[in-house]
Amino acid sequence: MRTQVGIIGAGPAGLLLSHLLHLDGVDSVVIEERGEDYVRHRVRAGVLENTTTDLLREVGLGDRMDREGLVHGGISLRFDGADHRVAFEELVGRNVTVYGQQEVVKDLIDARNRDGGQILFDVSDTAVHDIDTDRPRITFRDADGQVQELVCDVIAGCDGFHGPSRKAVPHDAYDHTYPFAWLGILAKAAPTREELAYTYHERGFALYSMRSPEITRLYLQVDPDEDLDEWPDDRVWAELHTRMAVDGESPVLEGPVLDKGITAMRSFVAAPMRHGRLFLAGDAAHIVPPTGAKGMNLAVADVRLLARALTELLKRNESRLVESYSDAALRRVWKAEAFSWKMTSMLHILPTADAFQRQIQLAELRYTAGSRAALTSIAENYVGLPW
Repeated sequence: MRTQVGIIGAGPAGLLLSHLLHLDGVDSVVIEERGEDYVRHRVRAGVLENTTTDLLREVGLGDRMDREGLVHGGISLRFDGADHRVAFEELVGRNVTVYGQQEVVKDLIDARNRDGGQILFDVSDTAVHDIDTDRPRITFRDADGQVQELVCDVIAGCDGFHGPSRKAVPHDAYDHTYPFAWLGILAKAAPTREELAYTYHERGFALYSMRSPEITRLYLQVDPDEDLDEWPDDRVWAELHTRMAVDGESPVLEGPVLDKGITAMRSFVAAPMRHGRLFLAGDAAHIVPPTGAKGMNLAVADVRLLARALTELLKRNESRLVESYSDAALRRVWKAEAFSWKMTSMLHILPTADAFQRQIQLAELRYTAGSRAALTSIAENYVGLPW
């Protein structure tokens, strides 16, 4: 097999990159180890930055998002038994859209199928070769178990932290593991709030979120080694009510639990994001804790840069953008890492924190809620820094 850009991974990064390259007249093939049904329905992030929604509209992917997405003009920080709103539109004149990652992926798969794109699902044993040459290769077994070879001009590794791409790029690893995790549920219950609420509570952090007018997404801070079997639905609901209540009233409406899982919390950056003709994007290069809603948005920012760089290289033999890709992407990555770390550290109870440290957290929250400058900083980072 032969293509210009071989893309490993059919998540938002890989699929959007393939779509952007198609619009610029560059051929690509996407390979993915999971099946199409799994990829279409895996529940991940749900908050799209203003910059992300603008880009999706520009490239013809915004119609369903605009019909079904929930536009939010702010978030709330809940502490001291009160709700403190961060008003994005008032502070920075922009907003965010709640539209699940799986919905973005569905739109992208449909667009690639409509445009004749090649997405090969259910592959295995993926490996990269000859990335220091101008003819790098990807080998894999297809859905029928047959060994295949894809010869490319360039390889884009969009295959997440555990994929083969990151392991093939010599890099410095900047890694931080947090001493807590999130227990998340997806519930068939209509949201009672119009915006997300981030709660600091003495029993641990909680987040009120949603995915649609019928579905809520709720999270609790738990120990990283927590056993999910120890959290039956009744216990989850009781803990959510306790942590999120203000003046004795909880915003949580109970309903059938559709999904439940525990997510570890970590920050990770691989630098550089390129070696030879292999380029990393999305979770293959960096991971953020979900508190700042940056994961998918960073992937979109990466491939926006990468698509332009690869188009310049493959259509005009111009390497300037390719050479600067890693440095340019990492500048945004580190800003997002800093914001995500700040939000995580400010809102979670650290298991080792003493009484002094907890008072410092509360002091920072109180200062933030009372300072227009601090609120503006949160708002401009949350809605998305300019490209």
